[in-house]
Amino acid sequence: MIVMMGSMGMLGWLWPTLVVVGLVLLAVGVVALTRRSGTASSGPTARELLDQRYARGEIDDAEYQRRRDQLS
Repeated sequence: MIVMMGSMGMLGWLWPTLVVVGLVLLAVGVVALTRRSGTASSGPTARELLDQRYARGEIDDAEYQRRRDQLS
């Protein structure tokens, strides 16, 4: 029984180390997903593109209103 206590004592550092490694990996995964989703939305929104097309005269008032209502 003393031998078992000694061997468990030697491996006592393993579980806290695995927990810390797991938390670090989880944090890295969250950061990676956050950065990936942030780059996907970095372009202009649909409303901004519609406004730009209207400002350039590519679409008329009625088409602009119709498409803006669809986006809402």
